[in-house]
Amino acid sequence: MKIPRPWCSFLIAVVALALGGSAFGGESQPASTSDRGLSLSDFEPPHLEFAAETAYLLSFIGNPNNYEIGAEFLTARLRWGVNRNDASIFRGYNQVYLLAMAEPIFRGPENHYFGISAGFRHVFVRPGWRLQPYASGGVGLGWIDSTDQFRGGQGQDFTFNVLTAVGVDYLVNDHWKLNLGALYQHLSNAGLTDPNPSLNLIGPQVGATFSF
Repeated sequence: MKIPRPWCSFLIAVVALALGGSAFGGESQPASTSDRGLSLSDFEPPHLEFAAETAYLLSFIGNPNNYEIGAEFLTARLRWGVNRNDASIFRGYNQVYLLAMAEPIFRGPENHYFGISAGFRHVFVRPGWRLQPYASGGVGLGWIDSTDQFRGGQGQDFTFNVLTAVGVDYLVNDHWKLNLGALYQHLSNAGLTDPNPSLNLIGPQVGATFSF
């Protein structure tokens, strides 16, 4: 039996962002604390964050199977460098992250994938904005329940992964953020088997983050 597609989480996050109010008022917010306890003009990026995210991924390019995968991530992020220059388009802060992933495969020869990944993330911060765009990328490894490779399944259980994401965080208050973005994932065993039917996946991602 197929697992229902996780569109509910995606729609909830979209509605939450829409109801949160505009991030681009005509002028920057004053330096005083806002009605939700968040001072938008102050720039004090979090030292440490923990995030829970989910994505719905479809395969494209390079594999004969039409994969559908649900991706669940638990991520820890540590701040690493801050750019406070108001004139810079890269005003914001860097993070290093470590995540664990569990991915049920709704459609495809295999059934599940488990892995870890480490990488870097940059958050773009503008004065007065509740919306903070981000971009991230990382690499890792994991294990898939490989099956018959002649049906386009993976050639072995051990598999490397590449993750790239772009999106936007919405600041709910000083500690909580919601995020909405797009995720690209690549799975491959780096030629350890021949053939090596890699996977390229893309889809929407939503999540919630606790910062301190």
